[in-house]
Amino acid sequence: MRHRRYRLVALLGRRSECATLDGVVAGARAGQSQVLVVRGEAGIGKTALLDYVETSAAGCRIARLAGVEAETELAYAGLHQLCAPFLDRLDRLPTPQRIALGTAFGLTGGEAPDRFLVGLAVLGLLADRAEQRPLICLIDDAHWLDRVSAQTIAFVARRLAAERIGLVVAMREPRDEHDFAGLPELTVSGLIEADAGRLLDSVVKGPIDPRVRDRIIVETRGNPLALLELPRAWTAAELADGFEQSDLVPLASRIEQGFLRRLSTLPHDTRRLLVAAAAEPLGDATLLWRAAGVLGISANAAHAAEAAGLITFGARVGFRHPLVRAAAYRSASPEERQEIHRALAEVTDAEVDPDRRAWHRAQATQLPDEEIAAELERSAARAQSRGGLLAAAALLERAASLTPEPAGRAERELAAAWRKRDGGALDAALALLAAVEGGPADAMRAAEVKHLRGQIMFDQRRAAGAAPLLLDAARHLEPLDRDLARETYLDALAAAIWGSGTDTPEATNVVAAVARVAPPPRGAPRVIDCILDALASRFTDGHATAAEPLARALTAVQGIDCGAEDVGRLLRFGGNRVTAILATELWDFEAGRALAELQVRRARDAGALVQLQFAVNVLATNRLLAGELTEAAELVEEDRMVADITGNPAVGYAAMLLAALRGPDEKASRSIVAVRGEAWSLGQGRIVTFADYATSVLNNSLGRHEFALLAAREVFDREVVGGYQMMVVSELAEAASRTGDTKLVAAAHQRISERARVTPTDWAWGIEARLRALVGGEDVDASHRESIHHLDRAGLRLEVARGQLLYGEWLRRAGQRVKAREQLRTAHDMLFAMGATAFGERARRELALAGGKALRRSVETTEELTVQEFHIARLAREGLSNAEIGTRLFLSARTVEWHLGKVFMKLGVSTRKELRNAVLDVAPG
Repeated sequence: MRHRRYRLVALLGRRSECATLDGVVAGARAGQSQVLVVRGEAGIGKTALLDYVETSAAGCRIARLAGVEAETELAYAGLHQLCAPFLDRLDRLPTPQRIALGTAFGLTGGEAPDRFLVGLAVLGLLADRAEQRPLICLIDDAHWLDRVSAQTIAFVARRLAAERIGLVVAMREPRDEHDFAGLPELTVSGLIEADAGRLLDSVVKGPIDPRVRDRIIVETRGNPLALLELPRAWTAAELADGFEQSDLVPLASRIEQGFLRRLSTLPHDTRRLLVAAAAEPLGDATLLWRAAGVLGISANAAHAAEAAGLITFGARVGFRHPLVRAAAYRSASPEERQEIHRALAEVTDAEVDPDRRAWHRAQATQLPDEEIAAELERSAARAQSRGGLLAAAALLERAASLTPEPAGRAERELAAAWRKRDGGALDAALALLAAVEGGPADAMRAAEVKHLRGQIMFDQRRAAGAAPLLLDAARHLEPLDRDLARETYLDALAAAIWGSGTDTPEATNVVAAVARVAPPPRGAPRVIDCILDALASRFTDGHATAAEPLARALTAVQGIDCGAEDVGRLLRFGGNRVTAILATELWDFEAGRALAELQVRRARDAGALVQLQFAVNVLATNRLLAGELTEAAELVEEDRMVADITGNPAVGYAAMLLAALRGPDEKASRSIVAVRGEAWSLGQGRIVTFADYATSVLNNSLGRHEFALLAAREVFDREVVGGYQMMVVSELAEAASRTGDTKLVAAAHQRISERARVTPTDWAWGIEARLRALVGGEDVDASHRESIHHLDRAGLRLEVARGQLLYGEWLRRAGQRVKAREQLRTAHDMLFAMGATAFGERARRELALAGGKALRRSVETTEELTVQEFHIARLAREGLSNAEIGTRLFLSARTVEWHLGKVFMKLGVSTRKELRNAVLDVAPG
């Protein structure tokens, strides 16, 4: 009864907050998932509100966890707390999800799990558990969750829809990288003065000066925990005199100091037991009492702590409030904490939980200890194998602090910085590099630090500034490690390529010239060496001479073993951002697609989020040219999602082309202009170039050929290696042919012909034949048909449809209206089916001029569907089950079923069989 009374008092003045939380529970009961992030300062009542939900959610299953500061470095620690009660149902998940989650939790061995599969597995596990009765997940102190757990829970929160799940996340004011941003929020503020006074009076039983009472209410700002706890720790004199310099002490610290005073009155062994409980964040009572035995603490020590209302002991150990845990831990001297961690390490099974044992051993000493540091380093390797790059970084950082030898300490700090960078924590990586530079002088390490600084600058989208820094690092590495030097030259060349266009091509030429004369690799050439030599040759010798080394490099990349070390190095170093250039320079569309799919898969598996952003953009662009706009849109969304997770900007260039194809409203133009402007300011010349390409596509689709010509000319007049410059040449020729600039059309055709002779692929010959048709002459009809044939063989469905549009337009102008209608109707249907609305509208207008009728059934039929409903309907029509659709779209099977119900209603069908006959030609929006 005592704790129940406390909850009722603590919720004084929280009627509206409780009503909001009641809505979360009601939604879960009704099968409409609800998510709420409860924010506020320490002691404001967040934990009490979670208690209210737990006691008021009768009939619901409760899953509760709390982030713990000591656990922030242990990958998946928080997520394991959430899922542990449900792991007996792990075998009900699809095999890939089961393996991913089992690997993340260390239940099974294997490669680093796909982070998105882990998220989907957690979603499936919770949704499965909620089938029997509603599930309410309560997460306290989310600001102390380990980063990968926070990211995964946020991922799940954004995908809850039709499950019977309520998720309430309580956290303090968000840290710099706030994983739960954008979710529904409830900000909890202090109690109003009247309620604060009532709460204060409930705990102060003796006399109190009215002026002191008023001052307490004002200075606590209505913070319930401060009002409840601070007066209990004051003497009568302090109640009469008020606070002493209280305005100089943060409120959370004052609350903690109040708990510290109460702890100081407890027996010595009781305080030690509380410190041990605070140091063992899982609340494992068995482990705690084993440690107590090692420390010589009897079971009687628990009575005084429970009587004080600070903690409860049972199957699990639970502190009354997270600040009690913090106060208990900090109440001990460093020597006492070390003794307790030593005892916890002794009773932690080295086979079952080696990482937690290593962490306790590390906390048990402040003296350098190479044995413990090496153990932490092994823990870091295990964390990385489970996809916990940031956890690995934290463990390495702690290992470095225990490393006796200064040079070894700096090496481990550098390794930690690399992992922070790979995990997307760019600012944290830079901060750690400052410590590395404080180590003993070492030429090799200094060059590596410069290398990593350049990489981070590249990741921050400041490619133009990164290129000279990386080039300098490569030069310093040459006499020290020629293989690493060559990798760094590739980084420098990649940065120069991405930065080229905002100044002059000289930057790429300089880097390429230096790389060209760099010492050869120590042994047989690696894939990275082949790529470097080929790209350097491309800049120094030109396209024709470089075609052969480019082809050798592409063959080497295609033959790479997916599990080989080369793949990991390609991801970490610049190769992951330039391998697509090989395929584009050689006009090999199929190879480009395979490479992009490999990079996306490996980046996901490794949890390399920054690299994943670049990879999904490459693949999305490939899918756009293949006419797969819906799939491309999903990849564009993944780029944005990863940007939200890491706090880094989206790469965003595929989004521009997607917007251009979907057009035709001004929103597409504005979005391209915005991305172009930002890229220009950062020195991302390659994105600027792509923006000009997307602008030319958009304006050609709208028939604004004079504007398309201006944009395409920006790219045509400068050398852009490995970009879609040849596609821009096609846009230029199309625009020039419509504006009457025959000389420019001929110049464009000459350039494309030269390239096609060197790289005679279906893609190259298809574009060459199109431009030959635009030049005019006697064989225009045959050239159009030849172009369509080659592009179809290459798999570029978007270009096939556009080729038929151009052919139909020419036929109409030539007076062959019947043939024109046939081509234009095919183009119209293909363009709308793939979602290229802007060009589809152009085809519809041309078809009308040719005397044909184009009913826009696709738009009318699907205009009521949301984008997500459209994707689900399309996949269902292809025969995928609800579970399979959920895997594709990162949704639970129940949510898919819920969306399908709405799709059936909107389309006027009742079965999947009827859905197969429904028209779903274009995704809305």
